[in-house]
Amino acid sequence: MVLRALALLPWIDWVALALFFPAWAGYAIFARRRVGQQASLLATTNRVRRQWMLQTTYREVRVIDGVVIQNLSTSPSFFASTTILIIGGLLAVLGTADKASELARELPFAARTTGMVFDLKLLLLLAIFVYAFFRFSWSMRQYTFGALLVAAAPDAKRFIEENISREAFADKAGRVVGMAAETFNDGLRGYYFAFAVIGWFFSPLVFMAATAGVVFILYRREFTSDVLGVLMS
Repeated sequence: MVLRALALLPWIDWVALALFFPAWAGYAIFARRRVGQQASLLATTNRVRRQWMLQTTYREVRVIDGVVIQNLSTSPSFFASTTILIIGGLLAVLGTADKASELARELPFAARTTGMVFDLKLLLLLAIFVYAFFRFSWSMRQYTFGALLVAAAPDAKRFIEENISREAFADKAGRVVGMAAETFNDGLRGYYFAFAVIGWFFSPLVFMAATAGVVFILYRREFTSDVLGVLMS
C-alpha cells in the first residue's frame, strides 16, 4: 500500500513536498521562538497594541477605539471572503480536471503530469486555502472579542476610584487583539505558501525554489524590514 502510494509521484516531487511542509511548519515555530532573541514585527506591534489598550483606560469616550478595532477586522473579513471565492474556483477546476490539465500541459515550461497528479496539486492548494479561511474567520471573531473588552471597560475615573488595575486590563485586552493579529498572520502566511505551490505546476524544482523564496521573504519582512526599524526607533 505504501509503495503504491509512493508510486503516484516521482521521487523529486516527494522531495519537494518533504521540503514544503517542514518549511511552513518550521518557519512558524522558528518565528515564535525567535521572538525572545530577536525583535519581530508581530512582537513589536503587539507591544503597541498593549500600549493602545493602556491608553484606552484613560479615555472617557472610546469611540475611536471601537472604530480602530472595526477597521482592523476588515482585513481578515476581506481575505475570508476572497478565500471563499478561491475555494469555489478550485472546486470548479477539480470538476473539470482533465481539461485543466490539458491546458496546463500547453503552458511553457509546465511539467507534463497525469490527471491524478494534477488533481493532487489542486487538492494541496485547496487544503491551504481552507486552512487560511479558518484562520481568517477566527481572527474576525477574536477582533470581536477585543471590541467587547473595550466596550466593557470601566470608565476612566472608576480605575482610580475602585482601584482597578489599568495594567491588568491592558494586558488582557492587548493580548486578545494581539492574538487576532497573530491568527490573521497565520492565514496570510498560508497565502504566501500557496504561491509556492503554484510553482509545482511548472516543476518540482520550481516548487522547491519558490518554497525557499517564500521562507526568505517572510523572514525578511518579519525580522529585518524597514518598518520594523521605524517601529523600534
